[in-house]
Amino acid sequence: MSKLRVSGGEARGRRLKAPKNIRPTQGVVKQAIFNMVGPRIEGANVLDLFAGSGALGIEALSRGAAQVTFVDQQPRGLAILRQNLDALGFKERSHVVRGDVVRWIEASPDQVGSADFIFLDPPYEDVVLDRALRALDREVAATTVLAEHSRRQELPALSRMQVDRQRRYGDTMVTVFHT
Repeated sequence: MSKLRVSGGEARGRRLKAPKNIRPTQGVVKQAIFNMVGPRIEGANVLDLFAGSGALGIEALSRGAAQVTFVDQQPRGLAILRQNLDALGFKERSHVVRGDVVRWIEASPDQVGSADFIFLDPPYEDVVLDRALRALDREVAATTVLAEHSRRQELPALSRMQVDRQRRYGDTMVTVFHT
């Protein structure tokens, strides 16, 4: 297992476990994402989709998010995510869902619609990002969506969500959408 750390907030510096088959968000990218979000994360309702080890959602909890729902379909990653939440004392403010992210978005319009922030970190260069963005485009209200993806990946045209800004970090691109 590789190790990564929480970069800010109450759990700053604490180590997180991550399974070997999951590409965790690089520290510099995670820091940049939370610089974009800023203090608005405090008290926010957050969705961490394609959660993996939960690094983005755990960072949000550490920085004061009220609640984070983690969705992923990989049992190994979810087991490690639960261990991380237990170790950091964030279990009470989190909800872990095992399932296909796109199906979950389509079946959970109330949860999607009430989210303040949605983090998307799917497998790189996978068409599932397009499917997830299109599903979110149908469901989101006043939500900020942050997608981490390969800089080579073309994003789909969306009707309601608009690109607010993009930042590149090596091969990684972070795209911020607003409705």
